[in-house]
Amino acid sequence: MNFLDFSLLDRGGILMWPLLLLSLFGFAFFVERLFFLHKGQIRSGHFLDGIKNLLRKRRLLEALTVCEETPGPVATIVKVALLNYDQPETKMRAEVQATALVEIPILERRVGTIAMIAKIAPLMGLLGTVMALLKAFSLMQASGPYMHVANFSQSVAEALITTATGLAIAIVAYLGHHFLHGRVRALVHDMEWVGNNIIQFVLRELPEEEQSAQSPDLGEEEPQEE
Repeated sequence: MNFLDFSLLDRGGILMWPLLLLSLFGFAFFVERLFFLHKGQIRSGHFLDGIKNLLRKRRLLEALTVCEETPGPVATIVKVALLNYDQPETKMRAEVQATALVEIPILERRVGTIAMIAKIAPLMGLLGTVMALLKAFSLMQASGPYMHVANFSQSVAEALITTATGLAIAIVAYLGHHFLHGRVRALVHDMEWVGNNIIQFVLRELPEEEQSAQSPDLGEEEPQEE
């Protein structure tokens, strides 16, 4: 059987068209989310090292510009932390967490819809199967004991086609959801790591580095003449 044959749409019954639309919507959502998440995925460690080097040189404005020009939630988290660099740690962490709560739903948008498609598709296929079998039994009842086997086999084929189509869409949608969910969790992990790292650097590591760089000059004493 050729599953690329569009005659299956007619042989599968009326529910094949909703299943086709469901698969098209799922594919469109998957492609859109794939490109969106790929665009937001950056090399977090490399990006953060560059921001730290700019902060060591006291080039805060340039660091903010880099964050503004870099796509993705990781750069947004770093930008919010830098905008609150003069605030207490609790205030800075609160701003970073508030920004993360805004960014995470944006990352998860439409991913849940793909999961819903994976659940609905087999149910629609099962509904098509039941409708086809009811049609077959109605024909048997109307034709009596002398019903031609071709009529019954057509209804059975319709039932099997809708079931197979629903299951196929569900499997593909579930795999797509699993893949996108993994990408989202990876981005969320990067956001958490970068947010904590930049806060620690701005509030502790950078002041310690500046203090250690100045302490040799301050600690040197001129030799006393006898």
